[in-house]
Amino acid sequence: MRPALSDAVLGALSGFVATFPMTATMSRLHRRLRRSERYPLPPGELSEDLPSLGVDTGTASLVHHFLYGAAAGTLFGAFSPGRGLASGSAYGVVVWAASYLGWIPASRRLKPATRHPAQRNSLMLAAHLVWGGALAIGLRELDRSRTASFSLSTSSEPRLKDRPGRSP
Repeated sequence: MRPALSDAVLGALSGFVATFPMTATMSRLHRRLRRSERYPLPPGELSEDLPSLGVDTGTASLVHHFLYGAAAGTLFGAFSPGRGLASGSAYGVVVWAASYLGWIPASRRLKPATRHPAQRNSLMLAAHLVWGGALAIGLRELDRSRTASFSLSTSSEPRLKDRPGRSP
């Protein structure tokens, strides 16, 4: 049985790290959009009204974007029974839909995705598929490390503090 808090923490770490390949995907696909569609992507638009953190707006947008990825990863880690690529990718699509068809337009921060160009929606969906897949793979690897490589219960050696020659 996995502890829920530990799952949530590992989900946050995985969500944060999964935002790296997502961001790279967004950046590369953004450059391929028609010039008229290359206005800032939603993380940049959403960050306009958030605290600047004393840095330029692009950096502040990235910080907020990674924190959101960590927060969404926390939920996946805590509540998802699956750790496979399919469940992670599906979760990425759910996060996209809940955000860009749900709470973001409901809060009147941005128009719903249905009112944005199809290529931009394709870009954002692809990025969320990448994020969700990376989230699940990362979380699965952290789960394995937690229970094997980093677990004291799997070792026949005494703990470092109990080894000969160590003083308390």
